[in-house]
Amino acid sequence: MSLGEYVSDRRQRQLVHVLQAAMGGILLVGLFTGEYGIVVNAGVGLAVTFLPAILERSYRFTMGVGIVLWITAAMFLHALGVVPLPFFDFQSAYSSTWWWDHMTHALSSSLVAGVAYATVRALDEHTEFINMPPTFLFVFMLMFVLAFGVIWELLEFYISVGAELLGTGSVLTQYGLDDTVQDLFYNSLGGIAVAIFGVTRLSGVSSQLADRFEGASPRR
Repeated sequence: MSLGEYVSDRRQRQLVHVLQAAMGGILLVGLFTGEYGIVVNAGVGLAVTFLPAILERSYRFTMGVGIVLWITAAMFLHALGVVPLPFFDFQSAYSSTWWWDHMTHALSSSLVAGVAYATVRALDEHTEFINMPPTFLFVFMLMFVLAFGVIWELLEFYISVGAELLGTGSVLTQYGLDDTVQDLFYNSLGGIAVAIFGVTRLSGVSSQLADRFEGASPRR
């Protein structure tokens, strides 16, 4: 079962463009209000959403529209989460809605896990020296996502400390030990989802990567 069974590719592409336009609007809001955190989060997120088109145009590396929508939705929800909104009493969703941070962590970690999964599967297909049985791959995905999550939490902490010392607004915020543990838990959920559904959703990406590896090396 996939989103394409209920929503046509054309509608999904339209939704991608709508979310990109919305992120462009968020970026303008950040520039107009002088909120550096909004500018960085929206700008980086918007740039990431254009990567699939750049890869297709420059390297003939194509992704399904469902994957592009997955990437775009994750970036949009993160960018939206840092904007003060009227229905949140002019607070951001991150600071006023307890589940927003958990949702975006799960989505973001699923993107990281997706990249790792596609790369490892491609290497598994490309070379005889790497063998990834399903059980081992599942454990590897969890360990990879947890390790990346720890690095991200450290990055949040040091950026927050640096911003406080410099007296500037922080791009990333670390809310304490309890928040860190919860973030790692939801990161794991994102990794589990990719480990379970990655075979059907990311097989095309893995095959393209394997072909690239094949073309880049004269022999295994």
